[in-house]
Amino acid sequence: MPELWVQGAVSMGDVAIIVKIMPESPEVDREELKAAMRAAVPVNDIREEPIGFGLVAIKAVIVVPDKAGAPDEVEAALQNLPGVGSAEIIESTLV
Repeated sequence: MPELWVQGAVSMGDVAIIVKIMPESPEVDREELKAAMRAAVPVNDIREEPIGFGLVAIKAVIVVPDKAGAPDEVEAALQNLPGVGSAEIIESTLV
């Protein structure tokens, strides 16, 4: 059977990732950190999750194009923000 190529008929989808961001310490201003996150990457939703001893993790939902390296770029951008101790992709799904 011959192959059929239709330009523009098939497009890449998007990937929704959930990133868990741990501030460096409980003293980090979470509102400033959230604002910096929104400025750095296209954040769709942000939630806080109490961890203990005053430390609160931030979970962000971010939708990126389904292309190689896109989730890693987001993770690296968040990791480099001031006040971030760690940023880790904890879940991803096609949308």
